[in-house]
Amino acid sequence: MAEIRIENLRKEFGAFVAVEDSSFVVRDGEFLALLGPSGCGKTTTLRMIAGLELPTSGRIFLGGEDVTLNRARERDIAFVFQLFALYPHMNVRKNIGFPLVAQGVSKAEIRSRVEETARLLQINNILDRSVSGLAGGDRQRVALGRAIVRRPKCFLMDEPLGTLDAEFRDLMVRELRELHNRIHATTVYVTHDQLEAMAMADKIAVMNHGIIEQFGTPQEIYNRPATMYVADFIGSPPMNFLRFRSSLQKGVRSVSVDGVAIAVPEVHQDMAEGELALGVRPEDIRFSDASALRGAVYGSEYHGTNQIVAVEMGNGLVKARVPADQNFQIGETVGLELNHSKLSLFDCASGRAVASSRYAEAHHG
Repeated sequence: MAEIRIENLRKEFGAFVAVEDSSFVVRDGEFLALLGPSGCGKTTTLRMIAGLELPTSGRIFLGGEDVTLNRARERDIAFVFQLFALYPHMNVRKNIGFPLVAQGVSKAEIRSRVEETARLLQINNILDRSVSGLAGGDRQRVALGRAIVRRPKCFLMDEPLGTLDAEFRDLMVRELRELHNRIHATTVYVTHDQLEAMAMADKIAVMNHGIIEQFGTPQEIYNRPATMYVADFIGSPPMNFLRFRSSLQKGVRSVSVDGVAIAVPEVHQDMAEGELALGVRPEDIRFSDASALRGAVYGSEYHGTNQIVAVEMGNGLVKARVPADQNFQIGETVGLELNHSKLSLFDCASGRAVASSRYAEAHHG
């Protein structure tokens, strides 16, 4: 396997900029998820890494070699698509072995590598079956087998679980990560599903309108979102934003929201009068009669071990994740107590985080 390095990658389609000056590194053996909604540039980025699209500018390195202008067949990569693209007239064995046949590998070596790959994917019992009669999960394993059997430098996967039902998808998420660990693969995986990305990836690049909004580990992305977009995209429910207008001075440690003073992370720069947002995850809110920050219960969603309670406040709805055995009445007034060690502060004009308790804790704790 090999390291992938992207430098200032840009792709334009006429006047439309699909990917704008992206730079990141996928280290040897890492699993990177390109995460974002449809049209954010993640698949275009993947296709440029694969050599299926040429960048407008920027460079792509694979294993230290500049492959920016190399054709796809010259890059030693394996691509797994959302649609399985299997050959229906061939059985499982022949589908997996087809790339080796195309490379002129000997029949004995093909048999050995196909059987080794099938054992790895736990499909050695269906090698002689037709692919047309297989369930979705097995068809996806065959598609993965066809990629693995080549022993490429890296794997590129474009929403490979998108057509599977929920049960198979959950199973394949676990299996893909376990497979990645067993073969120490370098993998770039495109998805719009945050749960897939959080469950599998070592690193995540969250994309929006062709721009990488944040690159980091799942823990960094979730705990210290760099932008309001990332905070809103990651998490179910996403981060709450308590909006207020204020000017802030460097070093300030509290703000006023709905007339209530709330301790916040230390601000490291002066900020002119403008709209700010205090970000708090639903699990970092608890109800307390002693809190002066109050609102009215709007509704609740029962999730078994917990419930999501929506509270209407002066500046919108706030959702809290609380124990399932707490009872509330619609319209009931409750006090909200925020976990001050897990707050973020955002500048609404730029959308950027200007302070984070978790950031301060990680760097100064």
